[in-house]
Amino acid sequence: MNPTPAGASALDALFETFNRGDAPGMVVGVARDGATLYRRGFGLASIEHGVANTPWTRMRIGSTSKHFCCLAALLLAEDGLLDIDAGVRRYLPELPATPHEPTLRQLMTHTGGIRDSLDLGFLASGMTIKPRGVSLALQARQQDANFAPGEKTVYCNGGYHLLSLVLERVGGMPFERLLEQRIFTPLGMRDTQSVPSDFMLLPGVATLHVPLPDGGWRRGMFPSEEVLGEGGIISTVDDMLRWLAHLRRPTTVGRADSWAQMLMPARLNNGMLTTYALGLQVETYRGVGVVHHGGTVIGGHCQMITVPGHGLDIILISNVAGVNLGELANRVIETVLGEDAFSAAPDTPAQTASFAPLAGAVYASPSADMVVGFGDVDGKLGLIVHNSPPIPMREAPGMLCLDFNRVATGPYRVAMTPLAAGADAPPTLTFEDAGTVRVLEWLPAAPPLARAGAALVGRYRASDLDADVVIGFDGDALLARIAGQFGPSVLTLTAFSADLFGWKFVGELAPLGGTLTIERDGDAVSGLRLNTLRTRHLYFQRIGD
Repeated sequence: MNPTPAGASALDALFETFNRGDAPGMVVGVARDGATLYRRGFGLASIEHGVANTPWTRMRIGSTSKHFCCLAALLLAEDGLLDIDAGVRRYLPELPATPHEPTLRQLMTHTGGIRDSLDLGFLASGMTIKPRGVSLALQARQQDANFAPGEKTVYCNGGYHLLSLVLERVGGMPFERLLEQRIFTPLGMRDTQSVPSDFMLLPGVATLHVPLPDGGWRRGMFPSEEVLGEGGIISTVDDMLRWLAHLRRPTTVGRADSWAQMLMPARLNNGMLTTYALGLQVETYRGVGVVHHGGTVIGGHCQMITVPGHGLDIILISNVAGVNLGELANRVIETVLGEDAFSAAPDTPAQTASFAPLAGAVYASPSADMVVGFGDVDGKLGLIVHNSPPIPMREAPGMLCLDFNRVATGPYRVAMTPLAAGADAPPTLTFEDAGTVRVLEWLPAAPPLARAGAALVGRYRASDLDADVVIGFDGDALLARIAGQFGPSVLTLTAFSADLFGWKFVGELAPLGGTLTIERDGDAVSGLRLNTLRTRHLYFQRIGD
């Protein structure tokens, strides 16, 4: 099936801003019932060499790799070599014994509760390149977890890294070769492979680009030499369209019962059904069923989505940071299917003007294990979780919503109706996290940093990071300097209350952030608890002034 000229022109218009010869861009593939409708490259594959993107340019697909890793696990389960409902320590006994051990399936659905070695590596050593073996060593150091298995959904690349190592041990070969032999070769995906390091030079692969404030560019490099099932695959639009056609009607790789598991979302201990299955998100867009997964790397993005009921497959891959491919993919769906295909209107973004008293407000649970705020994002009201960047919410009757596909934790719900301009921020919030409801309290104006921060000044040991931490003032700024095994990271702190602080990374990792909560022994500070979107209650023990 070929598009009409008007259809092709409409798709061209969606990507017009990328159609330039002086900047990186993206590759696009669209197919209907297995027949390619649209395939184009936009922008440059390499600014350095002036090479254009084409439909056969290979690019990193990032976390879109995850469902390939899950399928490989199910194929080994079909062979009787693996039980995905077994605890992870059956296959990786060097991991610490914990009261609640996640299963391999829970690692696949991000419900396992373990901390993310990628997040931990950023905290300990920033953007320094970590060699092979570091991820497992970090996971093996953890004496605590984010939560008990099945309690919540918090996106965890480290769980997929562990799963990849299990597949290597059980399959008896490197992870990259396992994917090639069991999935890529049988499906004719000749230009697809798993590549563990951005230092590897391979033919036809686009350079990753990170924009700089002065209009220049920096090469994107992922800070690890061991990227596996969490995000290691490079591919082309043609290979990914071939894959999507098979995903909708799998006949070559995997049994029917394996594919049924691939598409079955997890259910939490509280009974809530998530939208995340085995490396795939299964949900609806405007009333139409979709299966999708995105990916982000340093200097690029990917969005893979299929609309099974309409045989529509879409793959978008960029070699430039800061592009919202999810929104573009939704526009492609609307353009190809037409308005009559949808039974629901688009989501209603929450407007900051309708909830103005919330903007700038900060709320916390009594233990500060959940801290949220609100900020403006181009006129939209954004939710800030543990001092993360604000992410725009949608408005539904009686509530504000931030879905898992937007934030990779939660989903979050706030019981709220529009607030009159000039009104005070509510003293409490009824806040729902993955189906669990709690009441958060508004934090009044923060104390001066010089006074509140004085209690934090000193030396700490973060054993789970294998890192030393020094907190002190540098002029008016309060900084936490973390010295990990492979390099440093620096956090700049702000006061939310006398015992609660927000922080942001200084340098290349900005504006990622989190919170620090003081723990006291009487009046003395005995330690700190660090939280981020994906890491919870990481302990810093005070060891001196």
